[in-house]
Amino acid sequence: MRFGRSWTGQIAESLFAVLFPSDCRICSTPLVRISRLPVCQECLDAMRPTAGGVCSICGERLFSPYAFIGSESESRCGLCRRIEPAFARAAAYGSYESGLRELIHLLKYGGVRPAANVLGRMLVEAIAALEAGFPADSMALIPVPLHRTKLRQRGFNQAELIARAAMKVWQPGGRLRLCAGVLERKRETASQIGLTSHQRRENLRGAFGVAQPELVKGHEVLVVDDVYTTGATVSECARVLRRAGATKVWVATVARTLKISAQHVEIRPGGNAETDENGAEDVPLAKAVGI
Repeated sequence: MRFGRSWTGQIAESLFAVLFPSDCRICSTPLVRISRLPVCQECLDAMRPTAGGVCSICGERLFSPYAFIGSESESRCGLCRRIEPAFARAAAYGSYESGLRELIHLLKYGGVRPAANVLGRMLVEAIAALEAGFPADSMALIPVPLHRTKLRQRGFNQAELIARAAMKVWQPGGRLRLCAGVLERKRETASQIGLTSHQRRENLRGAFGVAQPELVKGHEVLVVDDVYTTGATVSECARVLRRAGATKVWVATVARTLKISAQHVEIRPGGNAETDENGAEDVPLAKAVGI
């Protein structure tokens, strides 16, 4: 019987490949399996979680040996040692590069909504990394909102779609409640692409508001988004939520822009890179690959 199912499945997939030829939207390999998501299994399998030491607060990749002094749970990047973030802790599934970046773009800019299901499962893993610190009672899960103009243009909020997909597979006790209307984007902001960290913060200042403060006052909350780039967006969200009475704000994202050691990056003439306290150059991965 098992052989019969396998045989009929192979027939169906062969017919699909002939009648509806399509290529993987990431690697361009011809697709032979029936799926609503135009991405091959090999590309999906290559989207691995972040490996190596990361900051216990913001999730940035760590290179300095001084960052690991003490227990691993207390390792902090230079920025988090100097400045206390507005959020308690941020976690991400993987690095914002290669196939994972392309999958997010398929959803965000290509309108391929089935991608949200895969990204939602990745978000669950990021949330699980934070779960040990969550309160015993229920907690609001709040997607970063889009301005109504952008929402009308795109037709959906990718953070909310990913959050809804994550909630379908999230199991532990049902403590998380999706609260999509808590945060609102009060004004439209310029694109963050190409802006420095300072410019991003200024661009987002006053952009968010809390539409339902009764749901956050006196409670811990979880903010979710597709990508953590410099942290400007989630930090601004955390600030307004705390001003509205949230006792603690956690952050989970599917992907995060990570630094890479400059020894692995070709610095072109005229290029700039920041040098850390040990003399090693750290370059944001997005900058290194031209994102």
